[in-house]
Amino acid sequence: MSRNGEKSRTDIYARITDRIVADLERGVRPWTRPWTVANTTGRITRPLRHNCQPYSGVNVVLLWSEAVARGFTSPIWMTFKQAIELGGHVRKGETGSAVIYASRFTKTEMDGNGDEVERDIPFLKAYTVFCVDQIDGLPEPYYARPATVPAPIERNAYADVFFANTGAIVRHGGTSAFYAPSSDHIQMPTIESFRDTQSYVAVRAHETVHWTAPAHRVNRDLSRYGKDRSERAREELIAELGSCFLCADLGIVPELEPRPDHASYLASWLEVLSREKRFIFSAAAHAQRAVAYLHGLQPTGAEVAAAA
Repeated sequence: MSRNGEKSRTDIYARITDRIVADLERGVRPWTRPWTVANTTGRITRPLRHNCQPYSGVNVVLLWSEAVARGFTSPIWMTFKQAIELGGHVRKGETGSAVIYASRFTKTEMDGNGDEVERDIPFLKAYTVFCVDQIDGLPEPYYARPATVPAPIERNAYADVFFANTGAIVRHGGTSAFYAPSSDHIQMPTIESFRDTQSYVAVRAHETVHWTAPAHRVNRDLSRYGKDRSERAREELIAELGSCFLCADLGIVPELEPRPDHASYLASWLEVLSREKRFIFSAAAHAQRAVAYLHGLQPTGAEVAAAA
């Protein structure tokens, strides 16, 4: 990669990380901000592409934060060109929001022995998208009001089934929520001890993301969790992001207030983010991988039909 290309990639990491640091310095977790706005009366979802496929990883954090900062209510985003292809047009004077695209290409090089070897080279680029709230002339379904949030009993029942399908062992009791690697179980207080069912689901999602860490699942190293404060902060950020992603997938509004133990990680996150501009990208990628693994444990349509 050229020096200019590497500098451009570094600038993207730095620009996005600096924005998140600014939020954290105000005591705001940007990945939870959408839950505090009025559109929680509509369907909670990840940000969606023009074809209604959800964004993943750090782009979820970026677009959630952007939507709240600018008062957008639609979850759908698209490029200028995609808007035109759909018959719409971005209103004059509107400014777009940055998302990133990460991939890699293979380059053939000569090694020290004169043999050809292939090397994977990662690259990162930013591109601009606009919220549907900024676009006129799109087909009517793009402007439809969000679907009504399912009744609590339906929503909670769906979450219970989702967690049950993971096969994670959960023990209820006590006053602490945690994942115990030595016994491979999740400890949760009883649901009655939570402020509401949504808070219970958000915390259980957090601990279930921790549960994905062992080598036979997604292979995320927790060996230094109890010894290294920065490693502990990393894992807690992964679990917190994963919980938010999963709550969005389940259509659940998570707890609005940070857990006291996680609020204490703000200083650690700021310390690591200031030192490592790629930390939030890595954490979001790990969170996405964990949530994808949990979705992969759910039965397929064919399996459900066979069970019925």
